[in-house]
Amino acid sequence: MPARPARPTNAIDQTRRMLSLVTYLRERPGARVGDVARAFGISEDELISDLDVLPLCGTSFRGGDLLDIDTDGERIWWHNPDDVAAPLRMAADEATALLVAARAVSTLPGLREGDRQALLRATAKVEAAAGEAAGASARLSVTFESEGGVFADVDRAIAERRRLWIRYYSPSRDELSEREIDPIRLVSVGHTYVEAWCRRSEARRTFRLDRVAEIRILDEPSAPPEIELRDLSEGLVQPAAEDPEVIVEVGPAGRWVAEYYPHDSAVDLPDGGLRITLRTPDPASLRRLALRLGGDGRIVAPPELADSARRAAREALAAYDAPEARAEVRDAADERREQQL
Repeated sequence: MPARPARPTNAIDQTRRMLSLVTYLRERPGARVGDVARAFGISEDELISDLDVLPLCGTSFRGGDLLDIDTDGERIWWHNPDDVAAPLRMAADEATALLVAARAVSTLPGLREGDRQALLRATAKVEAAAGEAAGASARLSVTFESEGGVFADVDRAIAERRRLWIRYYSPSRDELSEREIDPIRLVSVGHTYVEAWCRRSEARRTFRLDRVAEIRILDEPSAPPEIELRDLSEGLVQPAAEDPEVIVEVGPAGRWVAEYYPHDSAVDLPDGGLRITLRTPDPASLRRLALRLGGDGRIVAPPELADSARRAAREALAAYDAPEARAEVRDAADERREQQL
């Protein structure tokens, strides 16, 4: 029988599966690969991928505390279950952090009710085990910003294989756009993103959750085309070595550029700013960045791009000096004053 194609899997589903897999393998030493894959409803390739990750997990980063699990392709062996699975004592600060986080997650809008109830039951067990440490956690609380609700809706859409409608802010164009997307997976690379098939552009796109202004789960089924999942361990954008090099200098108020743009280096300047070296296949696209920075930054190299950015800035200033532009500014000021009155 031909192998079943791998299904798109989000990080939460994979984590749930791997936690169950640890218990399953502990109770079945030498389990057959095919039997385990069938029990979890996944392909053998997906199972082997999970088994490649499990040896990196454990109670600490010391070698003896990691899961010693391997396979010969036919059977799976766990060599140190008694050592790693021994009950651990939780420190007071660990219990407090865990309880505060668990209570915060349980309030997320859009969280599936079954997951919420399971989390509350687990929280109650941790409270009982933590004893006095649980009292400190009760005096603390965490409130998620809007990204939490977006995360819950995306996670639900992935689990139920449904399409999403979003209003999304694109900083490169400084505009909001409406899109229908077929979500594929959630990824975390500094920020949390959803990788999806965008129906507007008919291409794979990655959307940052904190830039989603509005979101709705649609009734239409999610049907992204079969695409190979990218390795994002090195970041979402991975410029090629042969891409042109651009050097940007920013003041203290422009240090955010190093957080948003993949770069080769960022060297501190005496005034508190940064000298950032990055690569891009389209250097001209950075002119908009230079205009956004204004007095907080400038393009240093290549010289032709720096000259182009200066020309664009002069043209923008000249537009504001035009009579019609001055009239628009006056009208806007008058309107603000009327609103204040």
